[in-house]
Amino acid sequence: MIYVVATSQVKPELRDAFIKGAKECIEATRKEKGCISYDSHTSINDPNLFVVVERWESREDLNAHGRAPHMKVWREYSAPLKVSPTVIEIISDGKVEKL
Repeated sequence: MIYVVATSQVKPELRDAFIKGAKECIEATRKEKGCISYDSHTSINDPNLFVVVERWESREDLNAHGRAPHMKVWREYSAPLKVSPTVIEIISDGKVEKL
């Protein structure tokens, strides 16, 4: 199993737009092959810090997710809404890969 933790800091004035787009992305992602879970959370300390926790059956499924058309749309849509690029941590086999 592959775990992913993706953290995004969103511009406060664009928070609602980020949430709207994220809901659409989450809905499409949950239908993907190998997606066990894909959930978005808001930090209890910072309402503009979003954390997505994902579980995938395999690295191949995760890689396919990264190439999915809705992910291309999401990356283009969300980029101007964020303070900085999303920090992605991939956890598998006792190792953490940070992107």
